[in-house]
Parts: sequence; C-alpha cells; structure tokens
Amino acid sequence: MSYAAKSSNVNLSLFSYVGFTFLGYFIIGLSLSVLPIFISKNLGFNLVIAGLVISLQYIATFFLRAYSGKIIDGKGPKPAVLFSMISFSVTGIFLISAYYFKLSPLISLGFLIITRLLTGCGEGMIGASPINWAIMALGEKHTAKIISYNGVACYGALAIGASSGVFIEQKFGLYGIGIISILIGILGYVFAKMKLNYTNSHTHDSQSFWKVLGKVSPFGICLALGGIGFASISTFITLYYNYFHWNNGALCLTVFGGLFVAGRLVFSNVINNFGGIKVAIACLVVETIGLLIISLATNSEMALLGAGVTGLGFSLIFPALGVVAIKSVSPSSQGSALAGYGLFIDLSLGVAGPLIGGVADIWGMSYIFPFSTVMVVIGLCVAYYLKTITGFNKSQI
Repeated sequence: MSYAAKSSNVNLSLFSYVGFTFLGYFIIGLSLSVLPIFISKNLGFNLVIAGLVISLQYIATFFLRAYSGKIIDGKGPKPAVLFSMISFSVTGIFLISAYYFKLSPLISLGFLIITRLLTGCGEGMIGASPINWAIMALGEKHTAKIISYNGVACYGALAIGASSGVFIEQKFGLYGIGIISILIGILGYVFAKMKLNYTNSHTHDSQSFWKVLGKVSPFGICLALGGIGFASISTFITLYYNYFHWNNGALCLTVFGGLFVAGRLVFSNVINNFGGIKVAIACLVVETIGLLIISLATNSEMALLGAGVTGLGFSLIFPALGVVAIKSVSPSSQGSALAGYGLFIDLSLGVAGPLIGGVADIWGMSYIFPFSTVMVVIGLCVAYYLKTITGFNKSQI
C-alpha cells in the first residue's frame, strides 16, 4: 500500500472518531449565539444573569471531566461518548420547554439552567473521548494530528452551529433548535454504538486523576488564559454588535471558526516541527493582536477582521500545549491527562461568562475586549515562563 493510500485511510478513520466531536459541538453551537439575547431581551434578565446561565455549561463540564477520564482509562472511550449523546438529546427537550414557557421568565430560565447543565454533562464526556478513541485506534504517533483535527471538528461545529442556530431560531424559535438537538444526539448515539471500543492495557501503573492534574496544570493555566479571548467572542459578540447597532454579529462566530479551522489545516505540522510551547507563544501573540483589533474597531467590518485574526491565533493553542501535557504523564493516564487538561478551558469559559458580563455591566460593553486582551497577554507571559524554566525537556517545548 502506498504512503498516500495509508495517509488517506488514517484520515478517513480519524474523521470517524472526531465526527462525534462535530455532532456534540454542533448541538452546543446551535444555542450559543441565541440564548444570551433570548435571556436578556425576551426574558428580561441582565447581562450578568445571561453570562452566568451560559457559563453553567462549563461548570458542569468541569465536574464531569474527572469522571470521563476515569471511564476512558478504565472502560474505554465508547461508554463516555454514548453518555454524551444521550445528554445532548435530552437538552433538546428542555429547550422546547423553555420556549413554551417564555411568557413566564423564571420558569423558562429554570428550564434553560437545566439545559445548560445537561449540555455541560455532554461536553464533559465528549471532550477527551474521541481523541483518546482515535489515539487507541491509530497509535500515539498521530497524537498531534488527532488533537488538531478534533479541534477543527469542535470549533468548526461551533461556528456552523451558531450561524445555523440564529437562522433556525428566527424561523422556528427555540422549539426548532430543540428538535434538531434531539435528532442529532440520537444519530450520534447510534453511530457510536456501532463502533469497536478500545480499553487501556496498562492500567496497573495508572495514576490518580488529581496527581495527573497537578502535572498538566502549568499548561492548563496558560490554555485557560488564552481561552478568555474565545469566550468573549463566543458568548458576547452578538450582544457587542447589538450594542453598537451593527448587523450580522453571528457572522463573527463563523469567521472566527473559519480562520480557526484554516489555522489547524494549514499549520497542522508546525507543532511537530517547532515544539508545542513555541507554537503556543506565537499563537497567543496573534490572538492578542486580533482582540486589540476588535477593541479598537469603529465598524462591523473591522470587528469581523479582529474575530478572524483571533480565531487564527487561538487555533493551535490547545493542541500545542496538549501534546506537551500528554508527554508529562505515563501512557496509562493519557485519558485523565487530556480530561484534566481540558478542565482548564472549561474553567476559563465558566468564569469568563459572569466575569466579562460584570465588566460590561460596571464599565460598559466597550470594555470587554480590552479586558480579554489583558488576560491573553498574561497567558503569553505564562507561556514564556514555561519556555524558560529548566524543568521541561527541550524536546517537549
């Protein structure tokens, strides 16, 4: 078999695993740009409440990560994927309920809270599962590629889902989004049920989740700070556009996702060539520039450009630091390592909602992106610190 044929087979098999990530995050994206406006405009709650409700997803994800890592290392990734698809389907039921009770704001908000918690459960279980499933099936030599393509599926799905969600909500309301969420969750469950599960053969030397978490935390902290830029765009860009009376705020999510995907595809080999920490530093610089452009934007086109640059910068931060994080633990604990590492992006997104919402309420909407820029610059400083300390092998950075 030729090299091209082998590469084609690897890619095809890889897509069959990261496809679960795409389905899960498409469901998440459907309501991502719709709910903040629905909560603030239709139900009449302030931006802090809107940000807090959105962030409940990431809090639930935070607590499910440890459990998912334990399942992956002990029973394989398939049970975790099945659980996530069930959770995503059930979110659709509560979205429909929130739609029907929209004239009773507190009841509707209660259903949305349940929806966000269930969405977080689904994300917590799907976050590291397809990556580990693909690594077990295809081999560790493809780790960087697997993490990169999984991110393409993740943020590409978020971008497509966000734009689709706005269109569906305009035509059918949250009811339509709920129905589609139910159907896609069922489709993912059936697809996962048909695939072969893999289990870890080295469980005898596995470490506790909390010990693994301590090892990956330096990289996770850097990731969390870089994730603030993504959080500010994904949660507040539609409200930001609405504040300045600009049109097509959801388009920013699409452009962000499009440049994110392009960055993953075009620069897919730079992590292996230059090292994870160096790539992360370069990406954080680009993300900072993108957020500065949005901060200084005087029109929607300039903000759109900033969103694209931010997406390009954010594109390789997760895989660049993730590859180094995985190398810091034994093979038997890779499921827990990825789950623990992923905790930090959940923490970032969970805190960012109410935090940035509070910045907007206290100082004004125009301050949210300067604030996000400062947080990413701090992440850049952490990355430089990781590069300079002597505790990490040069081959890792």
